[in-house]
Amino acid sequence: MRFHLVSLPHTNTTDDFSACAFTEKVRKFAIMMMSLDHEVYLYAGEQNTAPCTAHVPCIDEPGRVAACDDRHYTQASFNFTSEPWVTFNSNAIREIGRRIQPKDFICVIGGRANQVIAEAFPANMTVEFGIGYGGTFSKYRVWESYAWMHTCYGAARPYDPNGVDGIWFDAVIPGYFEVEKFSFSAKKDDYFFYIGRLTDRKGWRIAEDVCQNIGAKLYVAGAGDMPVYGEYVGTVGPERRDELMKRARAVFVPTVYIEPFGNVAVEAMACGTPVICTDWGAMTETVIHGVTGYRCRTLQEFVDATLLVQTLDPHIIRKHAIDNYSLPVIAQKYDRHFRRLLQLWGDGWYELERTAA
Repeated sequence: MRFHLVSLPHTNTTDDFSACAFTEKVRKFAIMMMSLDHEVYLYAGEQNTAPCTAHVPCIDEPGRVAACDDRHYTQASFNFTSEPWVTFNSNAIREIGRRIQPKDFICVIGGRANQVIAEAFPANMTVEFGIGYGGTFSKYRVWESYAWMHTCYGAARPYDPNGVDGIWFDAVIPGYFEVEKFSFSAKKDDYFFYIGRLTDRKGWRIAEDVCQNIGAKLYVAGAGDMPVYGEYVGTVGPERRDELMKRARAVFVPTVYIEPFGNVAVEAMACGTPVICTDWGAMTETVIHGVTGYRCRTLQEFVDATLLVQTLDPHIIRKHAIDNYSLPVIAQKYDRHFRRLLQLWGDGWYELERTAA
């Protein structure tokens, strides 16, 4: 199969931009599809370390910086009428047009910001391959969790969610991680860790409240407001993230909104580190209560979890992550889904494998 994989104008597909979950999905998607001997044409910023058949820059470095608008790249706007987005999408359309063939897939991650690309190639399938956002547009969608798919389905008919029908060729394929970037430690130190955007909806102040209540040490990483309690370590790269994550007693993921996936939870478990999180959204699918972490709804439950996590087995926690979310496992899920979509060029729903009697 052949994939035209479109990244974002405000990042490069390198480890330097690992804090952007969408860019990471692009980079790792390329790794997975190339590992299965598919062709991947990557349309991205000037710098790239992802394996691909061809890396096609669609914005120069000054343009990428301008797309961030003097903010951290994780806080960049998805205003697709802005000059960087218009430039990026226009270049992507031109370059895809030079390479595209019948039955090629176009894979996008920017939601409606990439709709203009899909409209330019109506004869090909454009797949939103990792939906953890609102504002989807494509007929072909891959959601990060069942929780998020159902949330978006229901939001489409807010006054009558029972009136929503499913869509046959939607799919759910969870987030994924590179095992080698998350090292295991059975021995934990006496601190807790929060990493993510420092916005109220991510719930990071819950981690502050809990740790301050029990007098526990807390490390906080991410872009945004400075913490009142805890030691702020800034925006960290993969090495520092791994160091802090693998030795933490637990990692807090107390997202207040319906979390579409929450990569941090899976990454923590990959290190054998328990997760303390809220009890909704994708965490109801990724975190096994009392086995790989604790899902909480009150301050007391969060406080109790800080003690209970010490009873959990780090080896079981890591195995759960590897067995369900590592690249080789998820690559097969994507491969199966895209082969399902290829059937739409034939009999679609009615396509059956004929076996001899």
